[in-house]
Amino acid sequence: MPSVMLPGDPVPRDGSLPPQVLVGAAEREFCAYVHVPYCRVRCGYCDFNTYTATELGTTNRAAYAGEVCAEIDFAAVALDRAGLPRRNLATVFFGGGTPTLLPAADLVQMLAKLRDTWGLAAGAEVTTEANPDSVDYEYLQELRDGGFTRISVGMQSVVPETLRTLDRTHNPERVPQVVTWAKQLGLQVSVDLIYGAPGETFAQWQQSVAAALSYQPDHISAYALIVEEGTKLAAQIRRGEYPQPDDDLHAQMYEYADQAFAAAGYTWYEISNWARGEAYRSRHNLAYWQGADWWGFGPGAHSHVGGVRWWNVKHPRAYADRITAGNSPGHAREVLDAQTRHMERLLLETRISEGLPLSALTVQQRQRVAELVAAGLVEPQAVLRDKRLVPTLRGRLLADTVINKLIALD
Repeated sequence: MPSVMLPGDPVPRDGSLPPQVLVGAAEREFCAYVHVPYCRVRCGYCDFNTYTATELGTTNRAAYAGEVCAEIDFAAVALDRAGLPRRNLATVFFGGGTPTLLPAADLVQMLAKLRDTWGLAAGAEVTTEANPDSVDYEYLQELRDGGFTRISVGMQSVVPETLRTLDRTHNPERVPQVVTWAKQLGLQVSVDLIYGAPGETFAQWQQSVAAALSYQPDHISAYALIVEEGTKLAAQIRRGEYPQPDDDLHAQMYEYADQAFAAAGYTWYEISNWARGEAYRSRHNLAYWQGADWWGFGPGAHSHVGGVRWWNVKHPRAYADRITAGNSPGHAREVLDAQTRHMERLLLETRISEGLPLSALTVQQRQRVAELVAAGLVEPQAVLRDKRLVPTLRGRLLADTVINKLIALD
């Protein structure tokens, strides 16, 4: 089952927001995330808020799109009441779970509701995640015709043994088919990889990287496997069924992938993300890293508006009950103080290729930049020429060290 809810302050029933959300709102992008919590099978490594059919019992999946549309109405009223300007949506992202377990018409219905409520900015990016086995050409065509512009395919690996370790059930041969269909329809395509699964060899990782590149997607994400407490995989490792992931092997796999992607024309723009050019970056993820506003719809979804963060109740039944009653589905929230917002900016902007402006650092933190340069963790030219803190390859591998050095003694 999904992990327990985070603690926080109560969310007002009407979703009221404090006055601080108005400060700088007109300059911030506004985005939407729609969480679809359904999965056919729970992957052993997954700690996301997802549910299989047996876990849901009598919960009505067919009613889900209508529930999200009701939350959209609720959000519009709450944002208007706060005095926030009506902003077109810069990006929309459907994640999960497996959004494509729902009929394409349901995804299009929720997108249409978002568009009718706030409008989409010119050239807005609209993405859905997809399991390769859950879509076909006609499904993707319906998404394209409904306004989707991008699909993110959960590839993870091309090696059957690795997929079995991760409890991934899709046929790896299906991935290139889905990529081809999407490109034929004019959709941008991203593929997601996971490296460092227990038992995965360096040669097997090379095989997956080569396969992903052969499909010629527009964007590639590659994430190191993190063993989360409470997952099936964590229990299997604890029982000795699988070995503990090797950090040194993780680093070698990352370095290899970065070199292979670069040689094929992909440029890194965030520690775990590469694109064929700036036009193919995930603008939705960049919005997170650069402090935009977004409303997260659906059970367990997180939102952030002007330094106020909240998260919805996790179970689809509890979510539906609150929505039906006309109440906020928010479980708890936190109002970030200036120090916390500063720390989060350090954490996020030192992960991206644009880097963090030196002007965002405190006087004490600026005094430590030379140490980061000497340690080979940040690009010296970016510091001298652009007055920005941009991680080197070594700095990407040791991102926590960069932050720890910056905040030492603060």
